[in-house]
This record gives sequence, structure tokens and C-alpha cells, in this order.
Amino acid sequence: MKILVTGAAGFIGMHVALRFLTAGHEVRGLDNLNTYYDVRLKHYRLAALQENKNFDFIKLDLKDREAVAHLFDQERYDVVIHLAAQAGVRYSLEAPFEYADSNLVGFMAILEGVRAQKCQNFIYASSSSVYGANSKVPFEEDDRVDEPVSLYAATKKANELMAQSYASLYKIPTTGLRFFTVYGPAGRPDMAPWLFTEAILSGRPIRVFNNGEMYRDFTYIDDIVDGVEQVVHEAPSSGNLHRVLNIGRGSPVSLMDFIGSIEGAVGEKATKTLADMQPGDVPRTFASTQRLHCLTGYLPGVEVDEGVKKFVDWYTGEWLPYLQQ
Repeated sequence: MKILVTGAAGFIGMHVALRFLTAGHEVRGLDNLNTYYDVRLKHYRLAALQENKNFDFIKLDLKDREAVAHLFDQERYDVVIHLAAQAGVRYSLEAPFEYADSNLVGFMAILEGVRAQKCQNFIYASSSSVYGANSKVPFEEDDRVDEPVSLYAATKKANELMAQSYASLYKIPTTGLRFFTVYGPAGRPDMAPWLFTEAILSGRPIRVFNNGEMYRDFTYIDDIVDGVEQVVHEAPSSGNLHRVLNIGRGSPVSLMDFIGSIEGAVGEKATKTLADMQPGDVPRTFASTQRLHCLTGYLPGVEVDEGVKKFVDWYTGEWLPYLQQ
């Protein structure tokens, strides 16, 4: 297959692209290499992909509608996996137009490219953030998701509605994946595993929001990629061609227990500074993965202690030495 992966220099994008390259597929990776976080990490991820002769990188900003249209004019793709987006709940309070440009205008540009090609398998990243402060657990795909508590969540819900309309109008098999707190090697520096590990190793205190009364459905990257791979091979083929699927571990962990796992992997105790809940944040996420399991057999297998150790080993064994080169 020839696969287009947008956001290929991002965390999930890099790992998804690697999986399909390893399986012998051709992958075109698109990214704008923005400066939301340290660009050296994006180049690190790209270097891993560029070791494979079946990978081609395209530097492109999704806001450039003409460039995106030209991309789809030049080459046909068997599958489009759209993972590029402006991420982060808290940053959406500081830079809302970045989310409008990337997550709405950019998403529209990709939809138009997919429509022009009559793509037969379009997969895109949604988010567990669409569930807002839902108190019913576990979160199920049929739950109401019309009360977002952040602009980021609102853009992801908008993506689902936009994709639904295109799937209906143009008969495009489409799957939206609601990712739940993904972590692992080469992860994002703005997320808890990285922030806590970096702070503990540097002897700085960590900020623990909502006084630690938070639960997250932490999902290791390999389990996420397994789910994406299975969805690629199980595109919707009849009836409603648009579907949304949770993709998580299905077993929330308290933030304090997660910090304990990091402390165990690092071998040092954290100094904790308790803080109030941040605007746009939610106290709990909890994925029901029954629908994805029924469709594909998806079963996450990496326990939190194991996944955290793999992240810390990567951070100390690969990332820190990389920065010193």
C-alpha cells in the first residue's frame, strides 16, 4: 500500500509511519515542523523514518490549501492517516487561532484532497477531550459530546462532524479515532510523563494539578499503533461510512500512582507542588474499547509500570545523549 501519514514528525505519527514501513509499505510523511515544542525532537523522529528507503518526507503546512491540493493531485494514496493537528488543551487558551488554522482549516484541506481522490480509507485523529467533563464512565462512543470544556476539544468535535458530512456526501470510508492519553518513547514534552521525568531528574518540583485527584487512561504507544493498524485493515464498507472509535487502555490510573511509576523507573522521589485544576482540564478519562475490540480484536497489552519504564529508559538512554551530540 501507499500511505499518507500527516503529522509524521509528531509522536503518534512517527510510530504509525514506522509500523507501516516495517511491514513493507510506502509511506509519505507530511509535517510542517512547527515550533510548538523543541524542533530537535521532530528531527530526531524524522531521522528514524528516513532510514527506510520507502519513506519520503514532505514539509508542508496544512493552512496552504493550494499546496495540499497539489499534493493530492501529484500522487494517489491507498490510505490517508491524518494525525497532524495543533495539540494541547492548555495551549489552546494562549493561541486559539493556531487551533483554528491547523485543526479546522487544515482539516478541511485534507478532506478536500481525500474527496478529490475518492479515497477508500480515511483515518483521522480525534481525542478523548471531546467527552469534556463527562461523569459517566467508561466513556462510550454514543455518549453526548456537545459540551467541550476547551477550544481544542471543540475543534476535535468539529472534525468529527466535518468528516461525517464528507463520508455521507462523497461515500468516503472514514474512521475517527478518539485517542486516550498516549505516552511512550519520543513522546510529547508538554505531557505529564515527560514533564515529570525531566523535573525529577533535574531536581525540580513537579506541579500536580487538582491536588492529585485526577485519573487518566494512560495508553502506551505500541497499543495505540496496534489499533491504528487494525483499523487500516478494517475500513467501513457499508451503511454509515463514518464511525468514531475510542482507542485507549480502558483502565484509568490515578495521577499519584502514575507519578509513583515514574519515581520507580527513575529511582528518585519527586518533590510535589499541589495546584488547582487548570482551565479546560478534566478530572478523569476512561475509555470503553468494546466497539474497537468487536471490530478488530483490539486488546491493549502494555501495563503502566512497563510502559513508563520504557519511556524513562528511552529518555535517559537515547534522548539525553542525543541532545549532547
